[in-house]
Amino acid sequence: MTKKPQPPSIKMKLPDEIIKFLDEQNIVIVSTFDENENIHCSVKGIIGSEETEKIFIIDVYKKRTYKNLKRNPKVSITAVDEQKFKGYTLQGKAKLIIQQKISKNVLERYEERITRRISNRVIKGVQKCTKSSKHHEGELPILPKYLIEIAVEKIIDLSPPKAKK
Repeated sequence: MTKKPQPPSIKMKLPDEIIKFLDEQNIVIVSTFDENENIHCSVKGIIGSEETEKIFIIDVYKKRTYKNLKRNPKVSITAVDEQKFKGYTLQGKAKLIIQQKISKNVLERYEERITRRISNRVIKGVQKCTKSSKHHEGELPILPKYLIEIAVEKIIDLSPPKAKK
């Protein structure tokens, strides 16, 4: 079975609204294809965008998502905000950046996001008068294993038609 030639990647500029939306998210669902072309989904931390054409995702484990993207760079990320009844899926091509090549700025943003997630979890616990025996983010590796840089080619608005107005 021969593979069809792939059209060249078309990078698209991300609208400010989507950059802002993604910046408000802590995590996204990353979907890749395994060796049998089955969809594999995993939760990853989002760093956001340093540029208007690329999204940066942190992976602290370097397991199936990494192997899948090495084989096939097609990827989609999905982020939703349940309170705002809003969400997006961004599809594109991934480039894997090894740990040693991740920029200092991205690593600082990763650390800020982890700190923010721990702080938010503690604040919510205090507000609800509950306590957590663990803060899972505090157990994450200090440095991510690699960075997923996504050149976005397509944006799908998941909001219902009435919510888009």
